[in-house]
Amino acid sequence: MNWIEALILGLIQGLTEFLPVSSSGHLELGKQLLGVETTENLYFTVLVHGATVLSTLVVFRQDIANLIIGLFRFKWNDETRYISKIAVSMIPIAIVGLFFKDQVEAVFDAPNILLIVGLMLLVTASLLAFAYYKKSGNRDISYRDAFIIGIAQTVAVMPGISRSGATIATGLLLGNKRSEMARFSFLMVLVPILGENFLSVLSSLKETPAGDPSLQGLGFGVLLIGFVAAFLAGLFACKWMINIVKKGKLIYFAIYCAIVAAIAITGSLL
Repeated sequence: MNWIEALILGLIQGLTEFLPVSSSGHLELGKQLLGVETTENLYFTVLVHGATVLSTLVVFRQDIANLIIGLFRFKWNDETRYISKIAVSMIPIAIVGLFFKDQVEAVFDAPNILLIVGLMLLVTASLLAFAYYKKSGNRDISYRDAFIIGIAQTVAVMPGISRSGATIATGLLLGNKRSEMARFSFLMVLVPILGENFLSVLSSLKETPAGDPSLQGLGFGVLLIGFVAAFLAGLFACKWMINIVKKGKLIYFAIYCAIVAAIAITGSLL
């Protein structure tokens, strides 16, 4: 991977992690177009995901600080209730991560991956369209809602289903407030992403002999460019997505996903 490819893939990761268009699906499309096998570059993948986590921390730094302060008051309050709802939302993805990780990874190695991405993008487009036409709700997120939104996040492990799109659309379809859904969607993913990256690095270190050249396959400059690109793109996309959800403009992303889906499906059949 050279620096131009790192820049492009970093931008794709940063933008699509927050915009409801599926980062995994777009990364698969980017790999196909660039001829880059990013699964062999674990540290690059971990790094750009870490960059998007960092951009989330920056955007929601005040919210996170308030949650931490509330947690250490050691009593049941609004902050601990919110944290407990995030914990409930993580139960489905934890189950899949612990017991079905190999099956999920097998999907990404499937020979018809482009067709899968295209079909799943159609699912994303449908969810966004339904959420757009749903009358805006005024409910606060309940524990039941948090669990269902967590199931939506789990389904989004499929390449082509947007995590932010699936969770935000599900929350809106349940009747939750638009102003709350983007915030909850972005905060609920922090621990799963960090946990997944940590486990991936541990697994790689165990399976790869010390001194293996694959560990040094990417130069510092390439890694830095990918990280900075993903961080800045993520910062922009995160703030933009919050405004999009508040204004209820998800239909444009539904149209975009449908167009990209048609291109991916057509490409898989050629």
